[in-house]
Amino acid sequence: MNHYPHPILAREGWPFIGLAFLLSLFATLLWGVGLVTILFYLVFIFVIQFFRDPPRWVPEQSNAVLSPADGRIVKVEKVRDPYADRDALLISVFMNVFNVHSNRASVNGTVRSVQYFPGLFVNADLDKASSENERNAVVIDAVVDGQAHVVTLVQVAGLIARRILCYVDASHVLSKGERYGFIRFGSRVDVYLPLTAVPLVAPGDKVSATSTVLATL
Repeated sequence: MNHYPHPILAREGWPFIGLAFLLSLFATLLWGVGLVTILFYLVFIFVIQFFRDPPRWVPEQSNAVLSPADGRIVKVEKVRDPYADRDALLISVFMNVFNVHSNRASVNGTVRSVQYFPGLFVNADLDKASSENERNAVVIDAVVDGQAHVVTLVQVAGLIARRILCYVDASHVLSKGERYGFIRFGSRVDVYLPLTAVPLVAPGDKVSATSTVLATL
């Protein structure tokens, strides 16, 4: 089990949850029980579900690459990894507003670099989002069964997302399933792997952060 000091609801959401609750309470006091008040409470419920952050089981398979996010696979193909300057296998996970948006490490390893790029906010489901949207890339040096591998995790902002949060810097040692970032309100995470990696998912598959194995190294 991957432990997180603030289970169930992500700490990034506490201010939003508190504000939504206060507005709902104010609406109740001002208008009583009615359509407007019900709408406020529906928003409150939506905010709670968006910022849920349950603990996850971590698969023990040593060469497994875990999904960094909940969502749906939108791409599995060979591309150029511009952040580590290499040819790579890209697996992209698209998160809608109903998915958990906490981002978790796919592999054990040491962070080589963290690269932030300002950009646009087009729909994260589109191909051009990977190169044109605001994004944050974490390049990780991993050692699996004595062999060195490079894994790049890229947080990509979406149409509604306006804030990428990343909590690691260069030289940080990551553990599989460790919570390393968060993206607010709809987004995507691109995973660049060595060409020798064997994908275990396909476009259209639904995946869960940490507990789903995307590929093996």
